[in-house]
Amino acid sequence: KKKLKISGRELLSVPTQVFGLEQLQVLEMSPERESCLRYRMEQLPQEISRLRNLTCLYVDSNNLKKIPAEIGTLSHLERLTLSNNNLSSLPAEMGALQRLHSLHLANNSLTELPAPLCQLRSLTFLDVSDNKIDTIPSSIRHLEKLETLLLLFNSLESLPEDVCLLRNLHTLWLGNNHLRSLPAAFGELMNLDWGYNYCSCNFEGNPLDSPPLEVCSRGPEGIRDYFSSLHRI
Repeated sequence: KKKLKISGRELLSVPTQVFGLEQLQVLEMSPERESCLRYRMEQLPQEISRLRNLTCLYVDSNNLKKIPAEIGTLSHLERLTLSNNNLSSLPAEMGALQRLHSLHLANNSLTELPAPLCQLRSLTFLDVSDNKIDTIPSSIRHLEKLETLLLLFNSLESLPEDVCLLRNLHTLWLGNNHLRSLPAAFGELMNLDWGYNYCSCNFEGNPLDSPPLEVCSRGPEGIRDYFSSLHRI
């Protein structure tokens, strides 16, 4: 793959020469983890649309406040990392990224799961942990290929029943939210088999009472039994 990694002590903008590299497939503009350098890009330029062959774009750990609508023209994009920025919204045009299978948005300022994300039908990995999200839209059911959904450290008080339609989920992290209950069909998510794989699903840090945490710890079957016993009463 044709790859470019831009490094430096403080990156404030994308060098304009980059946009002439129209065959570029991988563009990395994230600081090296081990050197703790702070990049300070506040926005991606609209010219990003000229890099039509990009499959991977890494711009985490910057200071991004806005993503341009032109991101939607990158039709070959498969992996996008935007974690550790200052994003409070995403453009509607992101819903056009139909090849995107991995999206990293942890540690931003999102207060809701942006609606365009629920149009990304190829998505298998979505990390929106450590934001301020308080609701998940019912349209999340469209993410039928989703295998990993990371929602920990948000402000969720409930989950829509539609989450239970994501039958390919094998990792769902819900820790440190405000959840008091789970959807009645939650036990149908049989690939969340945390009885054998503790990392598959977590609930710690939630005031759950329906079902209680000790029931959740028994896995999908325990949760199914709990809700079916309620219906028998």
